[in-house]
Amino acid sequence: MVFSYYIRLSARDQAIYRKSDAVTSLDLPEAERLRPLVERLREALEQDERRAVEAAADGLARGLARHLAVPPVVVEVLAVRPSAGWGELHGLYTRDERRGATMQLWMRTARRRRVVAFRTFLRTLLHEMGHHVDYELLRLADSFHTEGFFKRESSLFRQLVPEGSRGQDSDDPLPGLK
Repeated sequence: MVFSYYIRLSARDQAIYRKSDAVTSLDLPEAERLRPLVERLREALEQDERRAVEAAADGLARGLARHLAVPPVVVEVLAVRPSAGWGELHGLYTRDERRGATMQLWMRTARRRRVVAFRTFLRTLLHEMGHHVDYELLRLADSFHTEGFFKRESSLFRQLVPEGSRGQDSDDPLPGLK
């Protein structure tokens, strides 16, 4: 399945898109070793302390990078999500040849300024890590939102959050893709 914007891509970008779409999961050997880092992130969000959330998110991102054998990414956690007519920005991945890769995550909703739900925050972190993986592990020249991309994000989530603690996957980017 391709998303509607696929037809507007150049032939080069369509080839990148298809390569991304073909990879539907990422294996995290010994994922259970990362679960305490996930729990630390949950606890930090509950404490509503930005520095603790940033330290926990950075620790998890570094752990994921080690397990996936990719270079680390710098994590910045900011307060309130930027928003405009298009909606709210949850996370942003950027690459700079001199400074390396950076992942920015926002811990509060724009409208009510409430701390983001744990699952949503974790999925955002995994989403931005997915862009990092596209460049560093899959060696793609660009990182597109493909069905394969969202399936990879979900595969990481399922490995990090045990079945019993997941609850309903209501904020799954593509519900029904399991």
